[in-house]
Amino acid sequence: MKVAGWLLALAGLLAGLVGAWLPAAPALADDGLQAVTLQHGGQQRRYLLHVPANLDRTRPAPLLLALHGGGGHAEFMADDERYGLQRLAASAGYVLAFPNGSSRFPRGRLATWNAGGCCGQARDQNVDDVGFLRAVVADVQARVRIDPARVFATGMSNGGMMAHRLACEAADVFRAVAAVAGTEAAPNCQPSRPVSVLHIHALDDTHVLYGGGAGADAFRDRSQVMDFVSVPVTMSRWAQRLQCPAPPKPVLERPGARCEAYAGCAGGAQLQLCTVDTGGHSWPGAEKVRRGKPGATQALDANATMAEFFGRLP
Repeated sequence: MKVAGWLLALAGLLAGLVGAWLPAAPALADDGLQAVTLQHGGQQRRYLLHVPANLDRTRPAPLLLALHGGGGHAEFMADDERYGLQRLAASAGYVLAFPNGSSRFPRGRLATWNAGGCCGQARDQNVDDVGFLRAVVADVQARVRIDPARVFATGMSNGGMMAHRLACEAADVFRAVAAVAGTEAAPNCQPSRPVSVLHIHALDDTHVLYGGGAGADAFRDRSQVMDFVSVPVTMSRWAQRLQCPAPPKPVLERPGARCEAYAGCAGGAQLQLCTVDTGGHSWPGAEKVRRGKPGATQALDANATMAEFFGRLP
């Protein structure tokens, strides 16, 4: 018994020494929503992390950053009745991060993103949101096994504009982005490598007008926004940057919705536009919208479309 005890003690000592020599394994995040704070740019920033309960933690997972709209916040974007992204994560095997934009309020409400030309406090103070979102990706990678080749971003409205800016300025991190109801606003878009872009927009959007400009339902204080770039110009710019050689061709046509995609773009990048007829400034397929707003169209499911787009990337 004494010998056995001595051997156990020796084994424990050796295990401790090995543990001291080897780098610590990343801590696994809890299931559900975990609030995480970061120091970046002299500010305390935060995001919500969601790791699906059914995620296979033995394999690297794709990561999706979901960016709320202007005047929103992380908890609003994480509401499954409004966006359904936690259900998407469970079905597609994504790890989700819901970053919070810049806000002057303690709980982070009424936040905005510095997408370049828009919006609000984040733009006016020239907040380094590209750097912050890079830091969010790095922080998640320290907590959960993430596949660096499958890091994606999506966003609504001002968050969609921020997703476009990430494609412009952080293509080394983000493989693809999907923007909903938010056109390009980046000041100088020069992606470091080909990046795939999906854009989804309603023809009757009354905030970010399909044909360009700020609609009647944009911020009351128009100085908080910009003269929004149109959807056709946004897509034309991306087609030029990605060197897509031919006009887009229809890939989906159904009542109330249609999608068209470009082929042969540089580096195998994918470029696709999905247009819905109705739903205004909302997330297609959502169960719930802001009070007093028209219901989201059910002619297209933004989440299913996005998952299919990300899933077919080479």
